[in-house]
Amino acid sequence: MDLIPHPDSPHSDNSGGVGGGGGGGGVGSVSGALSPAGASSAGAVSALASPSRYESQKRRDWNTFGQYLRNHRPPLSLARCSGAHVLEFLRYLDQFGKTKVHTPACPFFGHPAPPAPCPCPLRQAWGSLDALVGRLRAAYEENGGRPENNPFGARAVRLYLREVRDHQSRARGVSYEKKKRKKAPAHPVPAAVISSSSSHDGNGHHHYEHHQMPPPPPPGAAA
Repeated sequence: MDLIPHPDSPHSDNSGGVGGGGGGGGVGSVSGALSPAGASSAGAVSALASPSRYESQKRRDWNTFGQYLRNHRPPLSLARCSGAHVLEFLRYLDQFGKTKVHTPACPFFGHPAPPAPCPCPLRQAWGSLDALVGRLRAAYEENGGRPENNPFGARAVRLYLREVRDHQSRARGVSYEKKKRKKAPAHPVPAAVISSSSSHDGNGHHHYEHHQMPPPPPPGAAA
């Protein structure tokens, strides 16, 4: 999702970590003094320590939300944040959206591929908002928040996301419903396989062969 950058955020100074400023030089000098075995171990530790794309995005989202709380009038602490404040934050992000959401008066309302431009507003896509709330919900608890007080899991937030999904689905002419996987039909055993394991005795009776290991020879039998 497209969020506005916050270079003045106190958390963003550390997001570069190893890659920025004088920190990079320090790491380079240390790795140059290591033996080949030590360098390979340091590389393995660095690979394990580097956050995934999801973790990096979650950290940026959390920093953005923290900046929003600090800029709020009056400023809000995380402990006082409620589901209503989360809704304010989500609506605030709409001004940075890039998804065209047609109004009911637009001739392209419900058209999945409009043939011409229109003056309808740009909004955050429902999928982006849904993923954002999921990341912030996890980040809230990772930063010491209690699950029962998590504002990102509030009922009002879930209802808002459902309304955005339904409205954008109608306005854009797209479906957000998950497709159900069809169960593979059970394959019957071919008749050829059954007939291959049976024999006919000429009297209309089928004798089925049971493939078993032969019994062991009796004691004292000649080899």
